[in-house]
Amino acid sequence: MTQPVIGLTLDSEEPGGYSKFPWYAVRENYCGAVTRAGGLPILLPHEPEQAAAYLDRIDGLIVTGGAFDVDPSLFGATSRHATVKTKGRRTAFEAAMTRGALERDMPVLGICGGQQLLNVILGGTLIQHIPDEVGAALAHEQPNPRDEPGHSVRVEAGTLLHRICGVAELSVNSAHHQAAKAVGPGIIVNAVAEDGVIEGIEDPGRRFCLGVQWHPEFSISVGDAKIFDAFIASCR
Repeated sequence: MTQPVIGLTLDSEEPGGYSKFPWYAVRENYCGAVTRAGGLPILLPHEPEQAAAYLDRIDGLIVTGGAFDVDPSLFGATSRHATVKTKGRRTAFEAAMTRGALERDMPVLGICGGQQLLNVILGGTLIQHIPDEVGAALAHEQPNPRDEPGHSVRVEAGTLLHRICGVAELSVNSAHHQAAKAVGPGIIVNAVAEDGVIEGIEDPGRRFCLGVQWHPEFSISVGDAKIFDAFIASCR
């Protein structure tokens, strides 16, 4: 069995905390989930002009989450919610990587903010702040630890996600204030929260193109591990 090389996008932070200079970060469990499933994780610094070179060297792409938002102008919004926080260079890099991967029909897995970016790249839009746009919204920024479930999602029958997980409902962790609003042409919603918030998307026309709004790298359900297993298998 081959060991596919999986590129994971990094978060970026300004000076302070870990270093007095700008620094990159990624949670260890992202890499651990890839390794457990049989992949070789490598980390991708934010160099948009090097996207093609990175893509030449990897077999699959994971766009990770982070405490920031996609610039609303990228999905045609004419206003910007006060809570929106952007990281321009990170988004530019992740957009270049995602577009390049999709053009090559390379497997892509978007996680949390990575799903939101994937939805935008595929022609969709975003809810800029769930509490202001969704009535009786769940606590999508859950107060309990991220390695515990925050709510459940309904997995839509007949979707790739349903075939992977084999269940109609999943318990998921939740750490977001934005979500997919409209999806692009041909894109399928594969998971929905009890309050109607979109929790997963996929593109059936591609080899493997899946986004989930939760963090399966924490492996809080059997479905989480299966997502990584299926992604790595598609990269071989």
